[in-house]
Amino acid sequence: MGDKANAHPGAAGRATAADHPASVRNVVLVGHSGSGKTTLVEALALTAGAVNRAGRVEDGGTVSDYDEIEHRQQRSVQLSLVPVEWGGYKINLLDTPGYADFVGELRAGLRAADAALFVVSASDGVDGSTRMVWEECAAVGMPRAIVITHLEAARSDFDEMTRICAETFGGDDPDAVLPLYLPLHGPQGPDGHAPVTGLTGLLTRKLFDYSSGERKESEPGPEQLPAIEEARNRLIEGIIAESEDETLMDRYLGGEAIDVKTLVDDLERAVARGVFHPVLAAAPAAEGAKQGIGTVELLELVTGGFPTPLERETPTVTTPEGSPREITSVCDPDGPLVAEVVKTASDPYVGRISLVRVFSGTLRPDATVHVSGHGLADRGHEDHDVDERIGALSAPFGKQQRSLTHCIAGDLACVAKLNRAETGDTLSAKDDPLLMEPWEMPDPLLPLAIQAHSKADEDKLSQGLARLVAEDPTMRLEQNQDTHQVVLWCLGEAHADVALERLRSRYGVQVDVIPHRVSLRETFADSSAGRGRHVKQSGGHGQYAICEIEVEPLPGGSGIEFVDKVVGGAVPRQFIPSVEKGVRAQAAKGVAAGYPLIDVRITLRDGKAHSVDSSDAAFQTAGALALREAAADAKIHLLEPVAEVSVLVGDSYVGPVMSDLSGRRGRVVGTEQAGGGRTLVRAEVPEIEIDRYAVDLRSLSHGTARFGRRYTRHEPMPSHVAEKLRGQAKEN
Repeated sequence: MGDKANAHPGAAGRATAADHPASVRNVVLVGHSGSGKTTLVEALALTAGAVNRAGRVEDGGTVSDYDEIEHRQQRSVQLSLVPVEWGGYKINLLDTPGYADFVGELRAGLRAADAALFVVSASDGVDGSTRMVWEECAAVGMPRAIVITHLEAARSDFDEMTRICAETFGGDDPDAVLPLYLPLHGPQGPDGHAPVTGLTGLLTRKLFDYSSGERKESEPGPEQLPAIEEARNRLIEGIIAESEDETLMDRYLGGEAIDVKTLVDDLERAVARGVFHPVLAAAPAAEGAKQGIGTVELLELVTGGFPTPLERETPTVTTPEGSPREITSVCDPDGPLVAEVVKTASDPYVGRISLVRVFSGTLRPDATVHVSGHGLADRGHEDHDVDERIGALSAPFGKQQRSLTHCIAGDLACVAKLNRAETGDTLSAKDDPLLMEPWEMPDPLLPLAIQAHSKADEDKLSQGLARLVAEDPTMRLEQNQDTHQVVLWCLGEAHADVALERLRSRYGVQVDVIPHRVSLRETFADSSAGRGRHVKQSGGHGQYAICEIEVEPLPGGSGIEFVDKVVGGAVPRQFIPSVEKGVRAQAAKGVAAGYPLIDVRITLRDGKAHSVDSSDAAFQTAGALALREAAADAKIHLLEPVAEVSVLVGDSYVGPVMSDLSGRRGRVVGTEQAGGGRTLVRAEVPEIEIDRYAVDLRSLSHGTARFGRRYTRHEPMPSHVAEKLRGQAKEN
């Protein structure tokens, strides 16, 4: 780490193909939007010699944010890979969006990585969503370190931020979250703020000064030693507490001086096991500088303390049919091919590009592989198993691509021209097809109803939507059969905006957003009778059909029941199915506000026919007329879908959430403690009231709550709401 390697590494710059899994480090950067992840990646790339100068997010010049949407919005909206080389190691830096709407990209990054850097802004602190991701990483034992940024901001306080991180991330063991370095400050400016110019290494008691643009090592002065010793002793105790050497604590408490090499080795093992989480500080390089503050220390932590892909087990693997399949060798380049598409993108010149993490085996250009995708049919992704030939292999560096001859287990690469591969799909040998267990994807719960802007757009819409959904499994495409709307289900407004922009700019499809309609139903509140008379006998072949029906309501979930009680042949037997067909067709169209009729029994009682002019079509028409007349004399209920909503929310927000649900005509049916200071609130809420709940709940809970919804039933809508909808239906 920074305390044990003082010279520049022998190999640095942009990384290409790795030759052994032990030389690879896959690291995902996690943090809220604006915490400085992309800027940190840029600083690490500069220090590693992968770029000659660091770009700025504000100028659209960073390696990670290369999409036009990212340039306009000045924030990341997609997962980006920036591989660099340091000390003979290949470090795959996975930059993720911090905004909650793009959590699917974050989860893909977590799947591809073996360790995480949590980037925390000294001026903004830790938000709720970052805290939840930390807990997810803790649940699977992923190694984590913390990088504090924005120390150049006025009133930023490294010590205070470290304390907050220890409380937030340390849980019952705050001493497992401790700094490895302290900031080194320069002279105070006119505003009283002393800028950070370097770091103080606690284990070696060395100063690392970056004020010249490159790191220079020196000894601390006598006035600096007391503060260093206090923090150093606490760090040593924290490392020893997590040591696998049980004698170390006794030796330390007995007064023995533990040598630095032993402490560093123990520190690295504790970090790799995910039980100790070092805190570091970093700042972007100044104009003309060759290294950003803290970047050397960070690169050395990654190469020395973070685990290799050999230390990560392959996710659960089955055959495409679901039979268990055990991969006995972990991350073996000579083992069976198991790789996963973690990101899909479309290039106007190259076509579809798949970013792939190889878990076993070796991927080579021009090889034929089996592509399997299962389990996302409900989101518009049909299950598929197909053999495809790999195009070129390349190492991405932001949007740039470098050709590769191979990609071994543990490494990442881009694959061109896999036309059927989608995000989350498994690549395996064609004679040994396999399927990896998919990673958890959040449910898209914000509906966006769209229609083509013009006839030309209509012709391109289906293909554009198919490509969009193939890239993003957090998006669901619905062709609603009841409302006849095309609905894109998204994670939030920003997610929806990016989807619309990509349809327009990438696929040349202009769409209009229209109000989303909820699938309502109609039913009879009480019994009624109707007579349908369809008689036309003026000139030519006539039409003659008369039928009389009774309609009565049935319990919810009964559908439509048709009963024939005609006696004496008043309606000939061959025309009774015609009456039923006409009745059911009218029921599908609705009888009051244009919504399907359900939960009624329709009984055919009587009718009349003509020996010449009666026909199938005539009795269909008469049946429909009879149902409309029965509805005109009856009270019709509008039925709305009701969803069971489960909200997982911090205890401090339970009251506001329950109050909000009640304001949406919801009924809270129960609450239960979920651990970690959170409560699960369960309620039944009309779906028409939660169209924008994904957005509103995020605002209400400051991004800390999650919810799920499940359709339960249709039930009568309150009369004042129903009348409003009937009025809207008449206007349309």
